[in-house]
Amino acid sequence: MQDFLITSLIASVVLTILINVLPMLFPKSSEKVERKVQEKINESIARQQEGNQPRVRVFFPWKAMLIASLVLTVVVNLIGFFASR
Repeated sequence: MQDFLITSLIASVVLTILINVLPMLFPKSSEKVERKVQEKINESIARQQEGNQPRVRVFFPWKAMLIASLVLTVVVNLIGFFASR
């Protein structure tokens, strides 16, 4: 159990560092994503004001969740494989 807690803490620290460092390494990508999000918000507001869109819109990122699940599964299995060696 202690090994799991230590591994979990280390993984948490590494992921936190990656999440904070990646935008610094690829600044144009983060700006591009921010611009796209702002465009979507502006389009949604314009459609709602025109009355062409229902008031509540549900956003379910199933593609992103599927990709994240696959990547995390591979990472966890690789960690388990190399840890058992």
